[in-house]
Amino acid sequence: MTSAEALYETVLAENSQTQVNNTARDISEVKDGCVRLRGLTKEYNGLRAVDDVSIDIAAGEFVTMLGPSGSGKTTVLMMIAGLTEPSAGVIMVGGRDVTQVRPQHRNLGVVFQSYALFPHLTVAENIAFPLRMRRKGEGEIRRKVARMLDLVRLPNVAERLPGQLSGGQQQRVALARALVFDPPVLLLDEPLSALDKKLRENMQFEIRELHRNLGLTIINVTHDQTEALVMSDRVIIMRDGQVVQCGSPGELYERPQSSFVADFLGTSNFLKGELQEPRDADGWSLLTAGGLRCRIPDSAQVSKGQARLMLRPERISLNAAAAPEQSFEGRVTEIAYTGDLIRYRVALNDRDVVEVTLQNKPGHVPQASIGSQATVGWRFEDVHVFVESSIE
Repeated sequence: MTSAEALYETVLAENSQTQVNNTARDISEVKDGCVRLRGLTKEYNGLRAVDDVSIDIAAGEFVTMLGPSGSGKTTVLMMIAGLTEPSAGVIMVGGRDVTQVRPQHRNLGVVFQSYALFPHLTVAENIAFPLRMRRKGEGEIRRKVARMLDLVRLPNVAERLPGQLSGGQQQRVALARALVFDPPVLLLDEPLSALDKKLRENMQFEIRELHRNLGLTIINVTHDQTEALVMSDRVIIMRDGQVVQCGSPGELYERPQSSFVADFLGTSNFLKGELQEPRDADGWSLLTAGGLRCRIPDSAQVSKGQARLMLRPERISLNAAAAPEQSFEGRVTEIAYTGDLIRYRVALNDRDVVEVTLQNKPGHVPQASIGSQATVGWRFEDVHVFVESSIE
């Protein structure tokens, strides 16, 4: 359990013990789910975990913060939740400054990886807890708990304890508890990482369906690229405490602004070399260390120097019937069968190797074996070029 999760459980426990002294007006009743961050910064012993982050999230939007470990994405989420205090900056929810508001008064739903369910309370009691904290009537509590159990497809587990549930069922209960008081914003911290692959994939669609049905704002944190692409309206990619690119899944995948984004989001082939100026009627080209001369799209804004040419594996053809715009001969060194896909590694020379991914369907898979010669090729429009300043 992380320190933030432990603090969240402490906050819940404190509210459980002091709810008699709390009144409904203590809970901020913000209904607008827009979230605005301005200059958000967090320092630990002089090191910036989050560095001057400014983000606008529209009401009803599903946004995922994606990045490697240590990128600052979870710290941003915990500052929005109120479980981590910012060193600087402002957090606005529904037009209200909540930077100094205690977490239990922000009216935000939170779901952690560990779910943070009370082990001694039944499923129904866990879900009802936020409503009891808000001093709702018993009739309203019963109705809302029943509605939530139906919504998360667990109508028959109300009297069970969390320890009697599977991981997927516990995750649904945690979602129900976070949603039962109708928060305008739901915060998800790696909520699917503890589940097996098949259940995780199913839950991605279920959470997306919940989002469509309820229309609330969801801010999700994950390191799983597929989860970010499947679930999100918009993805925010972070590195070293800063936002490096933000956009729709399609925009980030098709038009990455740096080789870091291209490499982190999906699988990429990189051919590194020296940019060569146009000769005669030819445009710019990249000469790799292995001696390949790769044409550069006319649309690329380049100048002489070091660069990387990037291609997605599914955009490279292998022994194609129709001649591609640029092609090279190589030798197949590896073949990986994954069921729906077949992945080939093709060595074009001693230094330049590319991966080719093909759909496993009749008539689409070429006859190739390890050690056989092969022709790989691509269209110019599928080539991305990152000059030296954008390589990292």
